[in-house]
Amino acid sequence: MKLVRFGAAGQEKPGLVDSQGQIRDLSGLVPDIAGKSLSAETLDRIRQTDPGSLPLAPSGQRLGACVGQVRNFIAIGLNYADHAAETGAAIPAEPIVFNKAPSCIVGANDDVVIPRGSQKTDWEVELAIVIGERASYIGANEALDFIAGYCVCNDVSEREYQLERGGTWTKGKGCPTFGPLGPWLVTKDEIPDPQNLSMWLDLNGERVQDGSTKTMIFNVAQIVSYLSHFMILEPGDVITTGTPPGVGMAMKPARFLKAGDVVLLGIEGLGEQRQRFVAFEGHQVDASKSWKGH
Repeated sequence: MKLVRFGAAGQEKPGLVDSQGQIRDLSGLVPDIAGKSLSAETLDRIRQTDPGSLPLAPSGQRLGACVGQVRNFIAIGLNYADHAAETGAAIPAEPIVFNKAPSCIVGANDDVVIPRGSQKTDWEVELAIVIGERASYIGANEALDFIAGYCVCNDVSEREYQLERGGTWTKGKGCPTFGPLGPWLVTKDEIPDPQNLSMWLDLNGERVQDGSTKTMIFNVAQIVSYLSHFMILEPGDVITTGTPPGVGMAMKPARFLKAGDVVLLGIEGLGEQRQRFVAFEGHQVDASKSWKGH
């Protein structure tokens, strides 16, 4: 199944993409694509419902982040062997773990705001895992049972904040709008092998990232198991799993995003995102502005 959240920012409703690509309103079945609604039991109930019996969503609706009410947004760094090589970094012995602020999550096609004074905002296409069942101290051999599905994430990063300002990477990863998720959440039954997905990102029409989840250092099952030994993973938690080569900071000379740039990115079977990057214009960030609105 492909699950979505549609509507204005902060007022999204849960939806299902039917076989014709139309969005069906799931509000009568679940309150949101979030938390306990991502359990195997609830997903089975949705799966057994005839999509034709569900009302159609109004046409032209904005797609919000495909997961709502995210409490824990975890990221894995330097998790692609070819990306580590392009940055000159050693292969990590264990996963590098940091957090993105849940407040940075926006829809797949929403504008992304370059932080005030930023000179080094960068792009990263990533496979994101969405947790469906509570997980604590689980083995890699059972980890996939705790996953609800997968989605595309652009792990937007401010490299000066991340690498030149001391402390942890988190400060360069959680700026407002730095976490586009979607366009939809694809349940795990549609992605039998998450370690064999092509992924790419275009900047202003130029292909800059072209990779595959085959080159991940720590695979999906290993990541979920590993994290469960340091924290309890709850339904609706999101884990973004690293990026392949082609990021701006690794280019010679380095290239970073500026206002007016457009990125198009996608992962095989998980859909595409499109974002326009805009300048910071005050203290409020309106994440509801999307590509379709400009």
